[in-house]
Amino acid sequence: MSDTMKHIVLAKRPTGAPTDDDFRLEEAPVPQPGEGEVLVRVHYMSLDPYMRGRMDDAKSYATPVPVGGTMEGGAVGEVIASNDPNFAPGDFAFGMFGWATHGVQPGKMIRKLNPDHGPITAALGVLGMPGFTGWFGLTEYGKPQAGETVVVAAATGPVGSMVGQIAKAHGCRVVGVAGGPEKCKMAVETFGFDECLDHRAYADAKEMRAALAEACPKGVDVYFENVAGKVLEGVMPLMNVGGRIPVCGMISWYNAGALGGNAGEGGKDQLPKMWRMILVNRLHVHGFIISDHWDRYSEFLQAVGPMVAKGEVKFVEDIGEGLENAPRAFMGMLEGKNKGKQIVKVI
Repeated sequence: MSDTMKHIVLAKRPTGAPTDDDFRLEEAPVPQPGEGEVLVRVHYMSLDPYMRGRMDDAKSYATPVPVGGTMEGGAVGEVIASNDPNFAPGDFAFGMFGWATHGVQPGKMIRKLNPDHGPITAALGVLGMPGFTGWFGLTEYGKPQAGETVVVAAATGPVGSMVGQIAKAHGCRVVGVAGGPEKCKMAVETFGFDECLDHRAYADAKEMRAALAEACPKGVDVYFENVAGKVLEGVMPLMNVGGRIPVCGMISWYNAGALGGNAGEGGKDQLPKMWRMILVNRLHVHGFIISDHWDRYSEFLQAVGPMVAKGEVKFVEDIGEGLENAPRAFMGMLEGKNKGKQIVKVI
C-alpha cells in the first residue's frame, strides 16, 4: 500500500460560481486508524449540490469547509485496515470520506455494504442520501394521494427521479422539469414521468407558468422544490388549495450565496407575492434537511430496496474518471450538465 494519498482541498471561497482556482489537489500521508476507527481506500465519491453551500462561510445547518480543508462528501470504498471488530479488510463501506483517495472514520460512523445487493455506487445515489431525501421528503411532507398532480423540479437527478417514481407508485400524475430535451426524454422514458418540461425552452417565469398550466390542467397538489428560480415562480400561482411544497433545495440560487435569490424577474422582491400565495391557498411549505431524519433510513431501505432490486425504481449514474477531475465534474453538475447521479471514480 502506498504511504501517500491525494485529496482536494478548498483553496479559497468562491464568489459566485466556483472556478478551478477555488480547488487544489494535494498529497498527504495516508491516515492511520485509531481506536475504533477504520481506514478505507475510496473507489467512488459522490458529488451533490449541497457541497456548494459548504464552500461559503455563512450561517447554515452545517459547518462550512475551512479554507485548506478537504472538500467533504460521501464515498464508498474498500476497508484496508480496521480497529473496529465489525469491519475487516476487504469489506466495502460507505462513509463521509470526502474528496480523497483514502479516509478514516469511526466504525460507528460508517456503513458496511454488500456488493451482492447491487453496485456499491447505489449507496451514493438511489439507495443513499439522495434517494432517501426524495423518498422521505415526498412521503412525509408531500403526502401524495392517487389522482393528484405532482410537479418535480430537477426531475432526472437522483432526488427528483426518486420523487417522480414514488409519486407514480402512489397513482399520481407526475410532471417533471429538467434542463434540455435529452433529460426530458429520460424523465419520461426511463423514470416514467407523464410529461417533462425543458425549463431552458422558456424565457421567463411567465412562459414557464403557461407551459406548466397546460401540463397540469387540474392545478398542482405537490411541488417538490429542488431549484427555485423561474420554476418556483411559474408553479406557485398554479398550486391548489391545501397544496404541499417540500423544500429540498434551490440550486438555481446557490451561486448567489446564502442570502441570494430573493429577487425575481426584473429584480423585484418576490417574497410578498409568494407569502400571500401561501396564505390564500393554505399551502403547507416544509423545509427539511435529511440529516435530521436518519432514524428513518432503515424504513426507506425496506420500502425502496426491493423496488430497486425488481427494477420498479430505476436509476442512472453519470460517472466521471479521476479525483483530479472532480472539481470540473462538480461545476458541471451545478450547471446541469450531468445526466443522473453525479459520481467520480477515484481508482
